[in-house]
Amino acid sequence: MISRDKILRTFQHADSQFPSGAFAFSQGLEAFSQQQDRLGKFDLWNFLYAQIVHRWASSERIAIIRAHRLNSDLDALADLDAEVEASTISEPLRVGSRRNGMGLLTTHERIGTPYAKAYRGMVRDGKALGHVAVVQGFLWNALEIEEDGAVLMSGYQSAASLTTAAVRLGLVGAIDAQAYLTKILPVIAQVSCSPVSENEPLRAFIPLSEIAISLHGATGQRLFSN
Repeated sequence: MISRDKILRTFQHADSQFPSGAFAFSQGLEAFSQQQDRLGKFDLWNFLYAQIVHRWASSERIAIIRAHRLNSDLDALADLDAEVEASTISEPLRVGSRRNGMGLLTTHERIGTPYAKAYRGMVRDGKALGHVAVVQGFLWNALEIEEDGAVLMSGYQSAASLTTAAVRLGLVGAIDAQAYLTKILPVIAQVSCSPVSENEPLRAFIPLSEIAISLHGATGQRLFSN
């Protein structure tokens, strides 16, 4: 049985108020919703489902699990970081992931999480990239959050950040956002059960989102960085 202090620690680090900088990114939601004249009618459920099944489950989840299993092997984590970089086609998504990762490292360094200071130093020295999924995986391991818990935390955060972004963009109301979140949680639970091998490749297929992000720079003022 998981101890109560570990359960509370999981709640703390899954909380949207935990400072990581993720609030500034919509993973293409803003761009896609504003490009309907070029990309077709926007549907929030289809977007949310695609992001979870075709990006998070097969890319971010894999990176988190592999990073979690590497424990404190910082050099191996840096290699995984480079793999995440190479597998992420969209430059804004790469930049956003690194910024999120650095924000998370900075917070964890300040609260004294083991290895956060050392890996942040590697990122600052150019020896690692600091992609957020890699950072989450090894920091949550350092906090003694079990692998399954880390995966579910990540899946929940990914979905919740998208529904929150949809509210901020005025696409849905707060109650409707919770309805979408309720609907996607069983999907997260299902795809999170897929086994992950030691060197499982990272792969994502969200072409319309990536096209929308590439067009995002021409839309003028915007709320999110991607």
